Formats: sequence, structure tokens, C-alpha cells
Amino acid sequence: MPLPRRLPWDWYDGLVPESAVLDDECHVESSYQFLLDRSEPPYGVRVRRGASVHGLTAFDIGPRGRVTFGAFSITNGTQFVCDEEITIGTGCMLGWNAVIMDTRRAPFDPEARADLLRRLPQAHPRRLLGQVETAPVRVGNNVYIGFDVMVMPGVTIGDGAVVGSRSVVWDDVEPYAMVVGNPARVVKRLQPDDDAPVATPDGVLSYAQVLAGAVERRP
Repeated sequence: MPLPRRLPWDWYDGLVPESAVLDDECHVESSYQFLLDRSEPPYGVRVRRGASVHGLTAFDIGPRGRVTFGAFSITNGTQFVCDEEITIGTGCMLGWNAVIMDTRRAPFDPEARADLLRRLPQAHPRRLLGQVETAPVRVGNNVYIGFDVMVMPGVTIGDGAVVGSRSVVWDDVEPYAMVVGNPARVVKRLQPDDDAPVATPDGVLSYAQVLAGAVERRP
């Protein structure tokens, strides 16, 4: 059965929203992580099997936004800013203070931005909700994203990639590339072994099987 709406271990006196779909084998630390979640059913946040959502992770999600957090992935303090779709694959590690965004929430045009700020004091709720384009973000399987990283709208990060701390990712990252800097650039390419054994709750699988989603499916 799914986790209850009032988490037994929660330090915050709140409820997990109805639009959050939490697998019974995942761990979500607190309902406080959904304080900025304005998404609507059937789901705004889906946390899959064995995933862990720790610390001050924040789901800042608009009414039509959807975030999928993959099986056996872990985050500790990442901020998801989503008005369309953000997908995190299986077995990913996301560092603290990382920001993954599919929208900028404010226009680039200076006059439009100034007009938005002038109207903000009369807005209810009082938050930036400019009419700006969105672009889905997709993070593959077994990706490591370091602390203070920013992943910008429209980016796809391939399987097995590593994003160094405090990098800003403006463009797609190829599978098994290690990138650093602003803008993030490739500094190394990794060589995976598809036959390498990986211990999982379902027994030892090959790395290729894990990437293919074998751990997403219960035996």
C-alpha cells in the first residue's frame, strides 16, 4: 500500500498532497518538501520504488507540472522547479542545493519582466507566474549531479553521466560524459562495463539489466 498522507516520522505538521504518488518502498522525509507543490491529480510528483527524498528537497510545481523520481535514486536538498515535466531515472544521486528547472518563471524581455514585478504586489498568491515557455528536463539512469548544480530547461542528461559541483548545464550531456563549469563542458568520458555485476534487492543483475529498468519492476 502507498505511504500515508501524514508521514509517521514527519517533523512538520502537514500532509503529503493528494497529487503525490509515493511507492510503498520509497522514503520521503517530510511533507514540508511539498509546501510549494500546486500540482493536481492524477499526479504531480511520483516517487518510485526504493527512492529516497531527504533534507530540504523542495518540489516547486505548477498546476500542470509533473516530476518523476526514479527507483533507487536519492536526493538531499535538490529544488525541482517544474511547470511541465522533469524526469529522473533509476539509480541517480542528486547533491544538495542543486536546482533542476523546466521553466524560468520570468521573461527575458526587460519590459515584460518589469511589468510582471509591478503587478506582483496585487497578485494572489504573491509569486512570479509569468507567461514563459517551458521545456521538459530528462535525467537518465545512474547519473550523478553534484551540489549547487543548475540544470536549465530543455536539457537531457544521458545515462551514467557525471555533472561536477556548481556546474550550469545549458545543453544536453551525452551518456557517460563527465562535465564541469559554466557552461558545463566535457572533461572526461567514462567507459562502462555492461556485464559488471550489480547487487540489487532482487539479486545480482548485470549493469545493462539495471539500466534497462529491471529494478523498476518487482519480481
